[in-house]
Amino acid sequence: MKKTGRKNALSGRRGVGIALLLPLVACAGSGDTLGGDFDAGMNCTIPSSEIFNGGPGKDGIPALTDPSMVSAGAPDSEYLRDSDRVVGLILGGQPMAIPLNILWWHEIVNLNVSGSQVAVTHCPLTGSSLSFDRTGVGGAEFGVSGLLYRNNLIMYDRSTQESLWPQMLRGATCGVNSGRSLPMVSSMEMTWGGWRSLHPGTQVVASATGFSRDYQRYPYGDYARIDNPQVLFPLGSLDGRRPPKERVLGIPGTAAHRAYPFGELSSLGTAGVVQEEGDVVFWDGLRQGAMAYHRELDGVALAFHAQDGQIRDTGTDSVWRVDWVAVSGPLAGKKLTPVPEAYVAYWFAWAVFHPGTEIWSGS
Repeated sequence: MKKTGRKNALSGRRGVGIALLLPLVACAGSGDTLGGDFDAGMNCTIPSSEIFNGGPGKDGIPALTDPSMVSAGAPDSEYLRDSDRVVGLILGGQPMAIPLNILWWHEIVNLNVSGSQVAVTHCPLTGSSLSFDRTGVGGAEFGVSGLLYRNNLIMYDRSTQESLWPQMLRGATCGVNSGRSLPMVSSMEMTWGGWRSLHPGTQVVASATGFSRDYQRYPYGDYARIDNPQVLFPLGSLDGRRPPKERVLGIPGTAAHRAYPFGELSSLGTAGVVQEEGDVVFWDGLRQGAMAYHRELDGVALAFHAQDGQIRDTGTDSVWRVDWVAVSGPLAGKKLTPVPEAYVAYWFAWAVFHPGTEIWSGS
């Protein structure tokens, strides 16, 4: 397979000359090395023909570790608009927001907070946001390998013997850790204005990261347009049941995978509930966020419904927020258990990694 020059690959990855995205076909698995930066003898359980060199090389896209965090409204948070999206999570009781504006340019943010060792990750090419517990790999930080598997970010762990971890496979596929899964930490995507209204005391990554980047600019042109079928490297035919770049909340399963398209969830209005046998999906139209939870609370399987723009449980009529907590009624202060494996991604990518997915339809 013909390799293209690194300069062209880099410019395509950074959004300069976005029209170059389709012709880039640099196969990292062809030849003697994995993109030139990793051990040629590294054992992989995924086909080398599906591993591609994304261009910048190892650490060419610099992951962040414990970046400066500021409160909402601080000068270093003013790069964010209310409509910008963030990955929100709570560590040691502290709400934290990792903006996609930061993750477009860095893809991984390693956090060490109150004993928690977490990697918050986002792949701009697959639109996928996942957070991982790093304690299972000895707290090793993750970096950006520069390689892609099915257009998805491949992380590497900065340990003595490196391994490769495709983000959406949620585990290692190359190196000494091959076959090892990476547990997920519950987090959710929503708008910055929405997260801030739920968590006014949140911390957010400051614009002063130590790198010269324009965090107000999306660097991939019109790549994220919902109906744009353009991908960086070939994938064959895409699943045409939904627009390729539509966001879905996906839930991996053993019997069946499920996807909840944002376009369908939007039909539920400002607040919505999708009730499954053991789980429930909450939708917040104002904040453009969705998350899945286990319905059981204190040994009782709760039933939910939406009423007057609020999510309520049928048994006690308590009011619940999209971020799993009851805010009024007899169950006020109680929290549901998130389905940690649920995450948001572009539909085309979710379908490639989870073929045969069942799609929820509001109609």
